[in-house]
Order: sequence, then structure tokens, then C-alpha cells
Amino acid sequence: MKRKLFFLERVIYGTGDTAFNVVVPVKLNGNFPEINLQLALCSLQEKHPFLKAFIQVDEKQMPWFVVDTTAANIIPVRVVERHTDLDWEAEVTREWATLFNMEKGPLMRVVWLKGEISSEILLVMHHCVCDGRSAMSILADLLRLLDHPKIDIGKEDPILSINDIIPDRLLKDKRKILKAKLSGRVTALVLWLIPLRKKMTERKQDYMLNWKMDKAWSDHLIQVSKSSGLTVNTLLCKTVLTAFKEVVSSDFHNKIICPVDIRKYVPKIKEENIFAFVSMVVLSLNSKLSFMEDAKKMQKDVSKKMEQLDPYSMLMQMEASHASLQGLTKFLKYSKPGSDCLFSNLGKIGIPHAYQTFEVDTIYSPSAVGPLGKTTGIVASTYRGKMDFTFISSEGFLPYQEALLIKDKIIDLISKIS
Repeated sequence: MKRKLFFLERVIYGTGDTAFNVVVPVKLNGNFPEINLQLALCSLQEKHPFLKAFIQVDEKQMPWFVVDTTAANIIPVRVVERHTDLDWEAEVTREWATLFNMEKGPLMRVVWLKGEISSEILLVMHHCVCDGRSAMSILADLLRLLDHPKIDIGKEDPILSINDIIPDRLLKDKRKILKAKLSGRVTALVLWLIPLRKKMTERKQDYMLNWKMDKAWSDHLIQVSKSSGLTVNTLLCKTVLTAFKEVVSSDFHNKIICPVDIRKYVPKIKEENIFAFVSMVVLSLNSKLSFMEDAKKMQKDVSKKMEQLDPYSMLMQMEASHASLQGLTKFLKYSKPGSDCLFSNLGKIGIPHAYQTFEVDTIYSPSAVGPLGKTTGIVASTYRGKMDFTFISSEGFLPYQEALLIKDKIIDLISKIS
């Protein structure tokens, strides 16, 4: 089984010699046999063939996901003795920078911080094979299997080509084909013409901040969202961007990038499909408006941009842009950062917390750090009624002390939303 990497997957893959890893940490209370974890990971690979995959580059330098169905290619587990409730944070930052052997695979591994009463399990996947939403699906199955190793979790019908995503009538539409090809050529030309710096920004030390809102404040934010007609995501975008403005005023770009999960717009991508593709929406503040007035304006901007979203055309245009890959990679590495932050909200995580042999204490918001440009991002999610935030950056882009101030400002702003 094999398939070519889609354009965005190739951007994330790069040349296969840099780390770009998604890390999903979960804290469990209780115990389960070690053999259950091994059996669970084997079952996950049976459901998702590409969790066995490695990358093979052909004579045209095109990378392919390849699955050898005759080989196990077992997901490795690294066991670490757990001492404190914060040990997992150091392991997350370590896993960001730890390379996968792309030529051998698999493109997933697990870290188990093992304690007598509590443990953390870190799912680590290369971002080219999996995004945050896919990771949540994998985590849900893993937890079920840890509790009942023989449970049937079904099998994924994997995506093997762009034809499995885009309706055939669109793939044969000559106007759309021509538009996609022209878009690809224009993209390549624009990237070639843009002047770039000779040196990349020195990234320096990567770091992470993690915190939670208690249930009362999480419920309050949801209530404000409902009463104001705004989404929680828009309220948080407004809050995060305001915090950046107040802390990094001299280097404020007034741009927050929000990934858009296209699964809801592309019915052929099923919930169980592991997939790494998103669109983006960019939002900005209007400092002349009050907090809520500006949030409502941002909501209108989001709604308008979502109405204009054409995921099929976007996918076709991206797949016609493979020739511009090197130009885009160079642009991302050497262009001057033009945004303040990437903000992703996974929303409510609907994974059960009570199992027969253990309890899920918390699911921390996933994180990823890649080699392409600015690393600053915030991921939010809600589990068991509490909103969780993971703030990622690097000293070369945002000093740690400024990140602490931004975190405090976000917490303060949220407490004042009404």
C-alpha cells in the first residue's frame, strides 16, 4: 500500500531530516498491564495502515507513504519513571526535537511516564501523517483498547489519492483544472519574486506553557458566547490577539492565524481518517472598537471567510503547486514573520473519562513545533468541563518572560469578558 504525499504533507515533511512532531499528552489515574499498551498499539496499526508507514522518495524526488503489509513495524514505547506532576512537560519538549527515522518508520511513537498511582502517556506522531483532530481519534481508540485489548475498533478506509477526497465531476471539470494549474504557476512566480532575508531567525530554545481555566470560568465563557452570538473560538482569538498587542506592542503585527478543519466541508474525509490538511483564516483587531464590538466584527469576518471557503478548489490548486514547493519552503524559512500567533481551538473533546481499570484525569492540548518559520502558537481544548491551553514558542521569536506576561494577560482578559 502506498500513496504520494499531498502538497501540504510535503511541506511538513520537508526533506525528511527535520523534526515536525505532534505531541498529545494524557494523564491517567490507575493501572493497566504493560502488555495492554503493546496490544493496543498493534490494534491501532491494524485500523490505520499508515501508522505502519515509512517514507520512500522516488527518482523524481517525490515522497510516498509506503506500508509493508507483511511487516509489523511496531510502534516503539519509551518508558520513563514518573516523579512529579510536571515531568511530562520536559518530555514534550524533548519529543518536539527528536527525529523520526522517516525511511524506516513508523511515524508514531509513545512515551509512558509510569508512576504507581498516576501516569502520563504521550502520543508522538510526525505532523505529515496526522493533525490534532486525527490525534484525538487515535487517542480515543487507544484508551478503549487499554481497557479492553480485544475490543473491535473497526478499520479505516484510508485515503489513497486525491480522487478519494474530491468528487470525480470536479476533477474532470476543465475550468477548475485550468484554474488550479494557473494558480500553481502564479504561486511559483510570486514566491520567486519576493525578496527574502539571507539568514533565518535564530530559533534558540523552544518552550511550552500549559494552564487550565477552572470549570466555573469555562462555563462562563461558553455562556457569554451563547448570549452574545459569538463563538468561543472568536472570543478567544480576540483575547489572545489583545494580549499580544498589550505585551509586545513594538513588534505587534495584528494578525492571528486560525486553522480551519476542512473535514466538515469534505464529506469523503471520514472521522476515522488520519489526515493532515487544514485551511487558514487570518484575523486582526480594530483598536477603535470596544472589546465586544470588535469581537462581533471579527465574528462577521470569520463568517464571511468561511462562506467563501472552497475546499475542493483549494485542494486542487495545492496539488497543482508541487513545483513551487522549494520556493514556499524557502519563503517560510527566510521571510520576516508577519503574524503574532497561530491559534487553534479543538473545542470539546468527547472522550470518556471513566474506564474499568483507570480514569482519564486530563487531556492536555496537543502541541507541535516545526522548522518552518515562526513557532509561536496556542492550542486550546476543553475536557471534563475545563478549558486547557498549551502555549508554544521559541526564545528567538518570543522571549519566555514575554510569553509569561501574555499568558497572565490572557487569563486576566478572560476573567473580564461579560
